[in-house]
Amino acid sequence: MIVRRGKVPRAPHTEQRGQDGALALEEIHGSYGFSGPWSRKLHVRGYPTEQVAAPKRAAFSLAPKAAPEAPLQPFHIPTGKLPYAGDPVRGRVALFTGPNTTLSVVKPVRSSPAGEFFRNGDRHELWFVQEGSGVLASEFGDLAFRKGHYLVVPKGTTYRMELESPRAWLVVVESRWPVYFPIRYLNAAGQASLSSPVVESMAVPPTFRPPIDKNGRYAVHVKHDGGKVTALTLGRHPFDLAGWEGSLYPFAFDILDHNGIAKATHAAPPMHQTFESGAAPHHGFAVCSFIPQPEGWHPLEVPAPYAHFNVDSDELMFFSNTNYGARKGVIADGALTYHPGALPHGPQGAAAERSLADRGKMSERLAVMVDTFFEPLTATAAAWRFRDKGYSLSWK
Repeated sequence: MIVRRGKVPRAPHTEQRGQDGALALEEIHGSYGFSGPWSRKLHVRGYPTEQVAAPKRAAFSLAPKAAPEAPLQPFHIPTGKLPYAGDPVRGRVALFTGPNTTLSVVKPVRSSPAGEFFRNGDRHELWFVQEGSGVLASEFGDLAFRKGHYLVVPKGTTYRMELESPRAWLVVVESRWPVYFPIRYLNAAGQASLSSPVVESMAVPPTFRPPIDKNGRYAVHVKHDGGKVTALTLGRHPFDLAGWEGSLYPFAFDILDHNGIAKATHAAPPMHQTFESGAAPHHGFAVCSFIPQPEGWHPLEVPAPYAHFNVDSDELMFFSNTNYGARKGVIADGALTYHPGALPHGPQGAAAERSLADRGKMSERLAVMVDTFFEPLTATAAAWRFRDKGYSLSWK
């Protein structure tokens, strides 16, 4: 969806001046080698390339640490047991990672440090808010968030996170490719088709603010090369846009704005898809939202999912609550499971039998699933440390 905010010239790459006569300087924020989604930004004066000190290695790194070599196995991470600590950047705990995808959990107790900004120059980001509220402030404007929101943040966005709650609990999925609604949901005009479970106009763009036209010293930490972080010192405040226009910008989407599709018998995961990254089914991943909806109503329906494994996908699933029938009695709120494509998985114990009592009834589940396309993931040292050691035997 193309959005215009603030003041931009009608024609791209043409002159615009402020009230004081200063020439506004244009910046193109593009993707896919400038053949994908892009936005143009008009800085009130000066380019974002103006550094006033030499770049230096930051005092922290976001590179995941590898777990010890172990046999192939599923994982259950009760992320509720991860400590609340740090800010939204330094507090990230990477749990599973691959060549193109990383999933982290962060439970910050404070906002981004004053005068400090972050830019992921490595990956596009998709956030899910399990707990807390606040504002993701960027050069594009202020994006309010609360429990149940997805936040999509394009690679290269300069931002800071300002908490309005004492603490937060967030899941962050990073991808080499942009994150958007599945192409198959959109018609030739880029509009959601009438059979789509999501409507692109329900995505909420940032609220534009007047430009911050200030000189000074502003620290921007840039993530690159798989988790290295370089500290830049800019001479102008990075939120200095007179306006911007385009289709590449941060946005919020409430998980409950995904309209579930129900059927008489169990619906396979693609029916629950909200986002995708990359080019399905060749690379990238799908994101599915398991929202409250009726179970199947066939007279012999088994509401619990069948045992399954998609041999070309590794599956990560974050359970926002415990109302997911296949895992009842095993998980707590905020549980994360990982099932590698080489292993089948399904309902634990008597879950399938128990689910018969829920036939045709409303399920109050809430969960987020990430399925990679042809990309195996590996557990990090943090995932190994916080894992449920008995999970592999939980089907016994």
